[in-house]
Amino acid sequence: MKQIALYGKGGIGKSTTSANLSAALSEKNLSIMQIGCDPKHDSTRMLMGGRWIPTVLDTIRDKGEEINADEIVFAGYNNIRCVEAGGPEPGVGCAGRGIIATFQLLEKLDALYGDVIVYDVLGDVVCGGFAMPMREGYAREVYLVTSGDFMALYAANNISKAIARLSNRSRNFCSLGGVICNSQNIEGELELVSEFAQMINSQLIGFIPRSQIVRVAEVNKKTVLEYAPESEQAGIYRTIADRIMQNSPDVTKKPTPLTMDELEELAQKHIKA
Repeated sequence: MKQIALYGKGGIGKSTTSANLSAALSEKNLSIMQIGCDPKHDSTRMLMGGRWIPTVLDTIRDKGEEINADEIVFAGYNNIRCVEAGGPEPGVGCAGRGIIATFQLLEKLDALYGDVIVYDVLGDVVCGGFAMPMREGYAREVYLVTSGDFMALYAANNISKAIARLSNRSRNFCSLGGVICNSQNIEGELELVSEFAQMINSQLIGFIPRSQIVRVAEVNKKTVLEYAPESEQAGIYRTIADRIMQNSPDVTKKPTPLTMDELEELAQKHIKA
C-alpha cells in the first residue's frame, strides 16, 4: 500500500491537486482512498460531485463512538473512497484532533486500506495533530505543494523542517517524496521552485500550469479528469500521478530546510521588479 500526503499552505490549490491526482490514480484500476485532513473539509468535494460529506468529528459528535464505516467513508468518482476528518466548532478545541480521531476510528473499523491512500493535509501550521500522518507512519511519502509565492515557499520549507526533525527518530517511516509546483503565473516560477527543491535535497515532481479549465471543472463540481479527460491539464495530472507511483524515496535521505536568509536570497534571485 502506497501512502502519500500532500502538504501545503492554505489556498495553494492542495485539495484541487489531491483530488485530481486521486482521479488520475483511479484510472489505473487501483483502489484509492482520499482523506481530507483540513478543518475546511473540502478536500473530496469535487470527487463527490460537489457534495459536502459528513465529517468524522461531526459524526462522532452526533452519534458517539458507535459508528459504521459507511457513515464516514463515501464512494466518489471512479469508486474513490472519500473521508473528511473535519474540525472542532469555531473557537473551540484543536483542529488537529480531527485527524487523530479519524485515523483511530478508521483503524478500529478496519477501513484504512487501499492500493494508494492520499492524505490532504493543511500545511500552514505543522502542529502535533497536523504532523500526525508523518509522525505516526500513516504517510510514508510527503509531497510539498507550493508555488513561486514567497509565503507558499515559506510554508513548504517549514514542512521540510518537520520531516527533517522526524527523520532523526530511531523509528522513522516518513520521507520527502518531492515538490509539486501549482503555478500562480509568476515570472521565473519554474526555475525558482526547481532550485528550491534541489536546495532542500529533494526534486521537482511536477509543474502544474495555471489553467481556466480547473476553475470551469470546479464550477461544474468535478475534477479536471472527470470534466475534461482529454484536456492537456488532465494529462499533466496523469504524468504527476505516474511519477509519484514510480517514485521510491529513500527514508534515510533527509531534507535540508533553508534558513530564512537562504529562502529570502533565493526569492530575490528569481523574483525581480
